[in-house]
Amino acid sequence: MRNRGLSPRGRIKMVFKRFVEIGRVAYINDGRDSGKLCVILDVVDQRRALVDGPNMRRQAISFTTLSLTDFKIGISRSARQKQVKAKFEEADIANKWQQTSWAKKIARREKRANLTDFDRFKLRVLRQQKSRIIRGGVNKLKKAAAAAAQ
Repeated sequence: MRNRGLSPRGRIKMVFKRFVEIGRVAYINDGRDSGKLCVILDVVDQRRALVDGPNMRRQAISFTTLSLTDFKIGISRSARQKQVKAKFEEADIANKWQQTSWAKKIARREKRANLTDFDRFKLRVLRQQKSRIIRGGVNKLKKAAAAAAQ
């Protein structure tokens, strides 16, 4: 029987890397502030957290609408909005967030959703051209391999 959650030496491995804690930066998935970053300031109860961010107002949000990020800033519990904004900018969270693959994927999805019909047509034509170039290169390699095998 396998030891699930145990390392080879029998120690318990940490499965989770992100925890709900004061100063944890989170991404809001749903609601009016969807798509914004916020900072957890306090835990209200088992289901909600008090959050604040540079582009939003302080409010209690359900944990189901939050996705925890890898970023954490050092602030005290229930810190004022001015302090939160200062620490957020000091840690350069907005730029760090833009560099993550998660943010890039969201931006790519939004960009694709906002394409016009003509943009989608141009994209299709470019993909066809790329495919032709690749297919031509592969065919040349196949012919060269076949000639070398004879």
